[in-house]
Amino acid sequence: MKAATHTPDMLRFLTAGSVDDGKSTLIGRLLYDVGALYDDHVASLRSADADEDADLDFSLLTDGLRAEREQGITIDVAYRYFSTSRRRFIIADAPGHEQYTRNMATAASQADLAVLLIDARLGVSTQSKRHAFICALLGIPRFVVAINKMDLVGYAEERFREIEAEYQEFSVRLGLGNLCFIPVCAVSGENLVRGGENMPWYAGPPLLSFLEEVYIAGDRNLVDFRLPIQRVVHLPGTFRGYGGRVASGVLRSGDEVMVLPSGFRTRVAALSTGMEAVHHAVAGQSVTVALEDDVDVGRGDLLVHPGNVPQERRELEAMLVWTGDESLVPGDVYLIKHAARWIKARCEAIHYRVDPNTLRREDADALALNDIGRVRFSLFKPVFADEYRKNRILGSFIIVSTTTNDTLGAATIIDRTDYDAELKTERALPLRSNVVWHEGQVTPAARAALFRQQPVTLWLTGLSGSGKSTLAFALERRLIEAGHACFVLDGDNVRHGLNHDLGFSPRDRAENIRRVAEVARLMNDAGLIVITSFISPFAEDREMARQIIGPDRYREVYLSTSLSVCEGRDPKGFYQKARAGDLPGFTGISAPYEAPSSPAVTLDTGAHSVEQCLAMLLRQLADFIKDRS
Repeated sequence: MKAATHTPDMLRFLTAGSVDDGKSTLIGRLLYDVGALYDDHVASLRSADADEDADLDFSLLTDGLRAEREQGITIDVAYRYFSTSRRRFIIADAPGHEQYTRNMATAASQADLAVLLIDARLGVSTQSKRHAFICALLGIPRFVVAINKMDLVGYAEERFREIEAEYQEFSVRLGLGNLCFIPVCAVSGENLVRGGENMPWYAGPPLLSFLEEVYIAGDRNLVDFRLPIQRVVHLPGTFRGYGGRVASGVLRSGDEVMVLPSGFRTRVAALSTGMEAVHHAVAGQSVTVALEDDVDVGRGDLLVHPGNVPQERRELEAMLVWTGDESLVPGDVYLIKHAARWIKARCEAIHYRVDPNTLRREDADALALNDIGRVRFSLFKPVFADEYRKNRILGSFIIVSTTTNDTLGAATIIDRTDYDAELKTERALPLRSNVVWHEGQVTPAARAALFRQQPVTLWLTGLSGSGKSTLAFALERRLIEAGHACFVLDGDNVRHGLNHDLGFSPRDRAENIRRVAEVARLMNDAGLIVITSFISPFAEDREMARQIIGPDRYREVYLSTSLSVCEGRDPKGFYQKARAGDLPGFTGISAPYEAPSSPAVTLDTGAHSVEQCLAMLLRQLADFIKDRS
């Protein structure tokens, strides 16, 4: 019987640094020392007029373009492949010159690790910092700082430690983790594949040993299934399949899937990779999916699991590396390529530009070539997207000129909660010095005594059709009849006035909840019992409401009524429209609902009557509405 063989895993790593730091030489020497070069490759490492005994010029292996050889710099990204008994590797040698930062950003987007080179003589340069910033921005999770040309500084440990300390200080401000420093001499190969005698003070592994052993299996997101459809495979009368690369998660035969943006649901009939049928596919694999039902699926659509749907966004907040020769200016319209979709978008704002040396934020009216900044785009059509930290594919996009089709920039989508928190901080700072809270002469205790109750907010949350408004207004009537002052803040009602200017994007939903929570807090301060009726699908928004109202006054009531029951009721016809694709971003169909983890009360209106639910709510209020006269 033939013994099973182990296939080594794959590591994609990028080399980056300033011009003439020795990236191409390092790669050439590394490939030479591991025996990954053929004889004709080795011959090509000698200049045309050199004899056979001349030293090899390892930079010639990757600087393959004629312009590169003439100028002595790397322009394009050169990819090389090699393997050892422990792992397979793909190397991307990125250009070091500032003019070609766009090429470096392209290589960084797919890397598991970055090898950042620094010339021991010159130390940390602006371009070295810019490259580190871009690598961090594009989500590379681990870094090796290879301090090269140690032979030209006499292999001095003092110089190595000096550069290490400077870079550590910079990396802390940048938020880099998993950082390893290795002193190397690329020309001689010392500390690349094996150690040497010139740096006995270095006790760490050579570069190759580190690359062979570094753990990367935990990087893939295997939870949130996303498959952007790139092609439709149609064999008339026999087969229809949908192909693409799994961006994240796991897909298995028989799984229920949802097609976005239509919202149609079906199941996976079969999976194949190449010509081979498989039972499952994971993040990073290219797969063709056959579906049980004949649903409408086209290029640019997205397959997801129904219970795990990305956010629908009409605006994209992003960190952007601008690579266009013409500046990015707010108001201009561009094409955006997101996964397999093309959408027109307008730049609405540039929040700031980042100085790569100091990492400080600077005001900017435009972004020029190689600038990095935070921007906001409004989309002509909505997209389903994740934040970049969660999903590199659905969390990134490129910007393309509408006239020349030139690629102008690469961007990573920022978590809306980070952005909202930043906006709140920015808004709060000037107010603290100019706006003062005035205490009245009536205390909360006096108001409570007047109304014979303690103020509280019951926050009713659940899917559309779960019975929130029905219960809220029934409870309000019961309390009023018992002599208690209360008021209902209903989701539809507040959008007629207070929140009429808000839409249903995640950002607008968060602002909707924030405003309502502020009103509920003021009503509680007035001594009233408040009952809210809002879908409020995001846990972070409900937590924000709890903090605004106050944990002692906030009681979360989760209406756990199932989607099937809610959809069967469909009192406003929303579910029917959402299923038909006429109501994008509808919670429970094409947008997620995050159920509360520890609500004060859980009610299933599909299993209990209104009277039974009211009884449970009144028991929750018992400590607040007892007679205190």
